[in-house]
Amino acid sequence: MKKHRILIANRGEIAIRIMRAIRELGLEYVVVYTREDENSLHVAMAMDSGFPYKAAYRISNYKDPNEIFSVADEAECTAIHPGYGFFSENFRFARRAALRSRPVVFIGPRWEVIRDLGSKINTKRLAKQLGVPVIPGSDAPIYSEMEAEALADELFYLQREQGIQHPSVLVKASAGGGGMGIEEVNHLDAFRRVYRRIQNYAKRQFGDEGVLIEQCLTDYQHLEVQLLGSSHGEVVHFSTRNCTIQSTGRQKRLEVAPGFDPEHFEYPFDAGAVLDKMVEYSVRLASHVGYDNVGTWEWVVTRDGRPYLLEVNTRIQVENEVSACISRVAGSSEPINLIKEQIRVGLGDKIGYSQKDISFEGTSIEMRIVAEDTRRGFVPWCGTITRFEFPDTPWARLYTHVPGNRPYKIPTEYDPNLALAIIWGKDTPEAKERAREFLMKANIEGRDAQGGEILINLDYLYERIEDVLRF
Repeated sequence: MKKHRILIANRGEIAIRIMRAIRELGLEYVVVYTREDENSLHVAMAMDSGFPYKAAYRISNYKDPNEIFSVADEAECTAIHPGYGFFSENFRFARRAALRSRPVVFIGPRWEVIRDLGSKINTKRLAKQLGVPVIPGSDAPIYSEMEAEALADELFYLQREQGIQHPSVLVKASAGGGGMGIEEVNHLDAFRRVYRRIQNYAKRQFGDEGVLIEQCLTDYQHLEVQLLGSSHGEVVHFSTRNCTIQSTGRQKRLEVAPGFDPEHFEYPFDAGAVLDKMVEYSVRLASHVGYDNVGTWEWVVTRDGRPYLLEVNTRIQVENEVSACISRVAGSSEPINLIKEQIRVGLGDKIGYSQKDISFEGTSIEMRIVAEDTRRGFVPWCGTITRFEFPDTPWARLYTHVPGNRPYKIPTEYDPNLALAIIWGKDTPEAKERAREFLMKANIEGRDAQGGEILINLDYLYERIEDVLRF
């Protein structure tokens, strides 16, 4: 592998994991940070890295592409790792990296792939062409009220045929996102009124009055398939994970791999067959588009065992290690490091192994430790952490940007995620018991500006561990 210097265009725990992966690959890194993140651990690590060059650059905003590229040029970086969030799924940023007068490698899929799979409409259209199941509904914006009503009528009919007692459809602004411009309709009589309201909203907010109509699913679980592709035409998968336990704002809080466990739980369908189908469909779509980096195929599975593809995330995800933790390659006793694999293939390497070389062992649970009030709608807590201690065990990994040796004020400019704890067990019961033990031995203290005690989600996580993998 050519000697690369990689700019890490991110913050927090993912920046630290990328830094460690780069070190293990024998490469160099540079980090960026804002004023609010001066006390973050990733900054201290970069300043103490021992590299014979400046390894930490202060910027005003993680979302300013000009600043990112300016630092890349000044620091003589040859590649950029976007982490997750920020520019990780921005095809324009990836295209600029590739086509500028001083190109740098974007460690992610090709910009064309990010563009094509970043559109839920386009992904749905591609999936349909390949026979991959998607939620019934439109795969293109609808501008005709009569056409929209006819489709809604058909979706109500299909749900009644399936025995669904309370059928409903979703009316969505096609140009929207983040849950904006979506309403549920339970009766066809109310459809036109809602359609007109969403269409007017879409035109006002997004300048595009296109509307999508799809069946509303209410009883389902959220699963994901972890894939890795390369520019040499290789595609492998690292099994499935279950991300059903989420906050009221649909932010994941507990993830577990594999996605179902028929050995310890009963499901109203053949869980093994459903998981196999999801993997098969995901690999089919990835191979079709020439997917060439780490990616996640998001699915929902209904109570009758129907899997539907939701979208593709063209980035490394927060929960990548919950899948990596159960994955072994070529008989290794150590879990694979997906961030290292992402960097390798992003810099042009072959994957170097095939699906038959990958095996899966045990159950892994990831817990997102967040400063929040879980009893008041998961409202973020702001204050200073004065103690941040977790048990040191061979079956748990902790990733955090919170320094353990000094007070740390949580920046209000960013989300209050403090740490990720990944627990492994030889089976699901052992993983759950270890996760509980880990939480019981955690010790986090802090105060807000008024002297009130820290609000953290440890109790919530402890209570919800019992629910993982149950349908």
